[in-house]
Amino acid sequence: MALTVEARRRLLREMLFARRFEERCYEAYVERKIGGFLHLYPGQEACVHGVMEAARPGFDYVITSYRDHVHALKCGVDPKAIMAELFGKETGCSRGRGGSMHIFDVRHRFMGGYALVGGPFPLAAGMAKALQLKGAEEIVVCFLGDAANNQGTFHETLNMVGLWKLPVLYVCENNLYGIGTRIDRSTAVIEQYRRVCGYNFPAAQADGQDIDVVFEAAKTAVDHVREQRAPYFLELLTYRYRGHSMSDSNVYRQKEEERRWSSRDPVILMRDRLIEAGEMSLEDYKALDDEILERLETEIITFAENSPEPDVAELERYVLAENDPWVRGGP
Repeated sequence: MALTVEARRRLLREMLFARRFEERCYEAYVERKIGGFLHLYPGQEACVHGVMEAARPGFDYVITSYRDHVHALKCGVDPKAIMAELFGKETGCSRGRGGSMHIFDVRHRFMGGYALVGGPFPLAAGMAKALQLKGAEEIVVCFLGDAANNQGTFHETLNMVGLWKLPVLYVCENNLYGIGTRIDRSTAVIEQYRRVCGYNFPAAQADGQDIDVVFEAAKTAVDHVREQRAPYFLELLTYRYRGHSMSDSNVYRQKEEERRWSSRDPVILMRDRLIEAGEMSLEDYKALDDEILERLETEIITFAENSPEPDVAELERYVLAENDPWVRGGP
């Protein structure tokens, strides 16, 4: 099953919006409007967009690590609420308490970004176990980076996931680096999907820069998880165009390597494909870009800037659950 022309045009819009959103976050951080940690996603857009195009955003549950803004966008979380969260405002999706690494919106079944490397592995398994017990139709999609696979949670969780046959898709966005350490200096088995062979469920590898390829691979993976109610591991080869975080000067990578990966920019690949097919002109693309940039400034940034700060008197709110306690089997 291939992407339709209409789907490609929509996905180009979504990926370009995600790219400009992240670039505007970078600028806002430099302007000191955003504080704390900030991990950006440019270069990897085809990964989450291709996978979630095969899944069902808003129906399936999604969880990821700290590089989470674009995953939230693809799940349908309001970009104004995400930007307000980055600005630390009360109108943010986590009420200004979470910041960049803790975007969360249960209404869209985006179960959060998590700061702990490898932390989402067992959380995704727990959600999948709950779905299994309920006999639900949904699946869980868990995104993590390659460096997370060296954590103990990777092996412990995948063993239980394989044993219990849980409906979860693990997506490894392999961008070759864990902070500043290249994968061949930290990992004995470079091809991450091969590490899953000991846990008795299927795994595959695909080009993470080409959204058509990502979608095809993800469709196979999602169909397996949904129909068999069993796990799958998908490794996507990709590359981040900025440093690990805003504190990373990004001086450890070879310029030739950066040029090689920049030549396969997922946004430009999709743009050129549409232009070659006669479905879009360069002028159309520039007009779309201008439209997105204007929306970012007049709607999203303005909303975040004008939103109120959290009330100091309520800073401890949302730390503990406020719902009434319930005991299973009780009166």
